[in-house]
Amino acid sequence: MTSTTVTTKSVRRTAAVALTGGLLLTVSPLAAPAQAAQPIPSISAKGGFLVDQADGAAVYGKANTLRRQMASTTKVATAIVVLTTPGVDLNRKVTIKQEYRDYVVREGASTADLRTGDKLTVRQLLSALMLPSGCDAAYALADTFGTGSTTSARVASFIGKMNAKAKQLSMVNSSFDSFDGISQAGKNFTTPQDLAKLARHAFSSPILREVVGATTYKTSATTSTGGTRTYTWYNTNKLLGSYPGAVGIKTGTGTAAGPCLVFAATRGTKTYTGVILNGTDRYNDAAKLLDFGFGSSSAKSMKLRSLPSGAQRD
Repeated sequence: MTSTTVTTKSVRRTAAVALTGGLLLTVSPLAAPAQAAQPIPSISAKGGFLVDQADGAAVYGKANTLRRQMASTTKVATAIVVLTTPGVDLNRKVTIKQEYRDYVVREGASTADLRTGDKLTVRQLLSALMLPSGCDAAYALADTFGTGSTTSARVASFIGKMNAKAKQLSMVNSSFDSFDGISQAGKNFTTPQDLAKLARHAFSSPILREVVGATTYKTSATTSTGGTRTYTWYNTNKLLGSYPGAVGIKTGTGTAAGPCLVFAATRGTKTYTGVILNGTDRYNDAAKLLDFGFGSSSAKSMKLRSLPSGAQRD
């Protein structure tokens, strides 16, 4: 049986109470937080985790350390590797190569529909990466921020940086073998607990918060002929605009990974970040976990934001 662990913080002595079904609830008899009065949520996901963004304290966990593929939630690592590059210039122009488009077609991957020869800034590419889940944008960023004399060498270098970031964050049960979650060797995996560490770290970046908090991003780029092209990207994360206080972070869907979601919400001075891995009802799962943290019941009345026709789904 899969176990679920629920942990609540206290300022003094705690009392551990064993419940049925492999559940564990830790509650302070002196200062029980909001979630102590909430029923422990039941979620569709095979793995889930929720943490307090302020101090990383775990609030909820299911199959915390069981390794699973993570699909495009990998792009959280892609983004934060770029943003924590020493001296990163968000206004640096990157020229889109045909091989980025060819890759998307070959893999049947989600795309920002970046056009060959267009020049986009790193900041624009981050929105192309995180909102429509552009694998072409991921390729462009890996090629730009990796080192080496060939594209393949630069991509390998960038993935090495992703793994170095995982090591830095003590993500002991995680491995990256791709820049976008499309794994050729099946060695792109994480756990709910590890991915929550990455999410919390990434969400400490003001730029990332700005990027992932937008439901729509419209921008202009210079074409190869000196003209102007307008791009409009819609955020695939339907929790935004649906759950009160939702502010991010990233969707992911794959055959092996199933539907995944890295999410965050803020109410007042409190922010929670969390993870859903392989959840058939991932948005309601996330809402239930956030309700558990906030001590609310918003999930019961939540109506998901619709994406426009033709927008990317992930």
